[in-house]
Amino acid sequence: MNGWQTLFYKEVWRFWKVAFQTIAGPVLTAMLYLLIFGHALEDHVKVYDLVSYTAFLVPGLAMMSLLQNAFANSSSSLIMSKVMGNLVFLLLTPLSYVHWYVAYVGAAVVRGVIVGVGVFAVSALFTHVSFVAPVWIVTFALMGAALMGTLGLIAGLWAEKFDQLAAFQNFVVMPMTFLSGVFYSIHSLPSFWQGVSHFNPFFYMIDGFRYGFFGVSDVSPWLSFAVVGVALLCVSALALQLLRTGYKIRS
Repeated sequence: MNGWQTLFYKEVWRFWKVAFQTIAGPVLTAMLYLLIFGHALEDHVKVYDLVSYTAFLVPGLAMMSLLQNAFANSSSSLIMSKVMGNLVFLLLTPLSYVHWYVAYVGAAVVRGVIVGVGVFAVSALFTHVSFVAPVWIVTFALMGAALMGTLGLIAGLWAEKFDQLAAFQNFVVMPMTFLSGVFYSIHSLPSFWQGVSHFNPFFYMIDGFRYGFFGVSDVSPWLSFAVVGVALLCVSALALQLLRTGYKIRS
């Protein structure tokens, strides 16, 4: 096992050791959303023909959980290493900045996908969800997890204490996630807010992911793929540059 694989294994083992908190907790939270919103709005909201509102919620909740946990994994790991002072041990290794990126983001993808699969598996007990285009499901799940894992890496590098990281998550990640169409179709919004939603990359991740289940979506999955792909390339380039220069990790 070489250096980056060891770091990757360490990052996966870090969240797996507390799986009740890092995996079971998010799955339970998503189930509460499903039960409450599904029960309250099932007979009052119709988004797509032949798709119940509860079924409509499932892909959105699975993707939301996936994105949030991918972000949390890489960001929390870095800030904990900074606060505890053990980041210096990684700096002493011959790992390159690319190795750091692959290990941290790779572990974030693993956690995000595990949580997303867990949410979907439990949701299947309450409603039936089809698989119209599985390739799109896998594509957007992996791209979304990688994007959020990379964004978490950037946030972890930038933050110097937990308060700053919490502010980033509460004022950037959470609003963009909840305003991305998890609980509704953007076509139900006024025209102004529909326009605003089209500037939210989280919307394209969730809309493209949902297309894989139902074969219908608010925008073309190819447009969603292009937007998410460009966003992933941009944040990856920024993260690699920050790691290469040792931003806030070598001072």
